[in-house]
Amino acid sequence: MLPELNDLNTFRAVLAGTPGPDAAAVQGAAERNGQLTKPPGALGRLEDLAVWYAGWRGDARPQISAPQVIVFAGNHGVTAQGVSAFPPEVTVQMVMNFEHGGAAINQLARAAGAKMDVHALDLDKPTADFTQTPAMTEDELLAALRTGWQAVDPQSDLLVVGEMGIGNTTPAAAIACALFGGDASDWTGRGTGVDDAGLVNKTRVVAEGVAKHKSNDGLDILRCLGGREIAAMAGAIAAARVLRIPVILDGFICSAAAACLWKLSDGALDHAVAGHQSAEAAHGAVLAKLGKEPLLSLGLRLGEGSGGALAINILKSAVACHSGMATFAEAGVSDG
Repeated sequence: MLPELNDLNTFRAVLAGTPGPDAAAVQGAAERNGQLTKPPGALGRLEDLAVWYAGWRGDARPQISAPQVIVFAGNHGVTAQGVSAFPPEVTVQMVMNFEHGGAAINQLARAAGAKMDVHALDLDKPTADFTQTPAMTEDELLAALRTGWQAVDPQSDLLVVGEMGIGNTTPAAAIACALFGGDASDWTGRGTGVDDAGLVNKTRVVAEGVAKHKSNDGLDILRCLGGREIAAMAGAIAAARVLRIPVILDGFICSAAAACLWKLSDGALDHAVAGHQSAEAAHGAVLAKLGKEPLLSLGLRLGEGSGGALAINILKSAVACHSGMATFAEAGVSDG
């Protein structure tokens, strides 16, 4: 059961107080894995994934039957600085495409057997330009976190969160730079495809924003440099932790949202795996900082939750082998 999210202090306290995986389920799943009709370790990382999933679901022989994909959409005032190759109007147009089932994520969610939901956050009211002022007020941040918090279906057993927001690789890069240090150029990529001059400009914008809003606090960095859809993803990932729902992280922007939680609380992302490493240049560096090894690397740079949705079937396969295979005793096979 999720508590009411009435203020940012509640969010901090709940995230800090979330329990770890179920130790008995982890032990039971590990023991079962050792009895399955295969040589030890023959399924490689699939074995580790199945045991990890079992621990978070509290079931040594789990199933995945109700995955959920949530796409959050938001607009960014920083696009006025010319950081994107596309205009902000595309965000609204793509939300309509999601709602009519016409986007890539619709097809990937359907292929994975996942329910998909879309939440547009005040698209007619972009966040503030973070080179001038914080992107969001505390109330705006709380509202966005609450949208994600309330969007998670407690009956789901796996969660992928994605995003749509023209210009949002810029706040993601700024968040990564603020969290992990280094130069703005280390974290700033071409996003939807800006040219060389556009990349120089985008890097300038990221550097100005980080210099203006110095902080070591994950929520404050999210408020000053993020966006509504980024905050909503963070809220959903945190809610999933409370509900013991494992999460598959998507690309660079989703990972930046998750990194704000990582900064807030040790172990805040223990219930999450990285679905893929995207083609956005800094995504691999963010995953390395978070200690997450991606399941896939296919050169994707779409966002929307697309890489995370693809990885649903990897995790489903891991759990299906773990829970569906016979043990040596059940199969009457000698275990050597």
